[in-house]
Amino acid sequence: MSELYVGVDVSQGHLDVASSDGVVLRVTNDDQGIRTLRERFEQAVPMLVLMEATGGLERALAVELSAAQIPVRIINARHVRHFAKATGLLAKTDRLDAAMLVLFAQRMKPEPRPIVPEQTQALQALILRRRQLVEMLTMERNRARTAHRGVRKGVQANIRWLEKCLAEVDGDIDQALRECGVWREKVELLESVPGIARVISVSLLASLPELGHLNRRQISALAGVAPFNRDSGRWQGRRSIYGGRPLVRSALYMAALVGARHNPVLKVFYQRLRAAGKPAKVALTACMRKLLVILNTMIRNGQRWQNTPIPTT
Repeated sequence: MSELYVGVDVSQGHLDVASSDGVVLRVTNDDQGIRTLRERFEQAVPMLVLMEATGGLERALAVELSAAQIPVRIINARHVRHFAKATGLLAKTDRLDAAMLVLFAQRMKPEPRPIVPEQTQALQALILRRRQLVEMLTMERNRARTAHRGVRKGVQANIRWLEKCLAEVDGDIDQALRECGVWREKVELLESVPGIARVISVSLLASLPELGHLNRRQISALAGVAPFNRDSGRWQGRRSIYGGRPLVRSALYMAALVGARHNPVLKVFYQRLRAAGKPAKVALTACMRKLLVILNTMIRNGQRWQNTPIPTT
């Protein structure tokens, strides 16, 4: 029997489905449509159901299929689009996108990945909301400095309201950690590292649930702090980081910035790179990568921070 692959193009109103056996259908993106697909896939379990990340619209279907033990993978839409262009397909419709997902699954054979548990999704939502509140609070504080006295009172009222919302979100994050022993243990491990506070540790765990499950090269590439070569013929370009998860990089940047001054291991590493002539940004990025590899090893081994280098093989 030939391997069955399924591609699902997700939109707000519909789910366009294509499979390698030639079946094409469209269902509504609601409980009824998702139930229809689950029952269909349970009758003939595919090797993989592939769908693109679409800002959370795909989450309900992915969770439902994963609970039914159906292999699922959510992939970056950019990868599929580049693949489509490489095949010569420039047109774009929902049906074509579903068919291209099938072809991508057949050719590239991406491995299924477990769906993030609901508890982790809730924590991710809290971290994202906290980041949004901090950004809005920063903008309002900047406006308050130059605001006309006619609108300054309203700006200050917004600042007080945002500060209250931020405190409530911080309380919700602490409550979520108290309710989950596994999360609390991991947070305590990360917070044993000089330069990592509660917000950074929770941000790393929520935005990078793979921490502790991948090797040092994989976790660096996933976070977007791995340097990639840019060479062609005799020309050798400067290696640079690319892709990854912005929220993870932001958290690592703040941790490395503090660690380069106060973490004994990172401080020596940073100073050695600067003494070798490396630019400050390059040295700091290297500290981000080194810190991530150390954290990955700590979570994997359940090992707290120590001031001597931790083996990261």
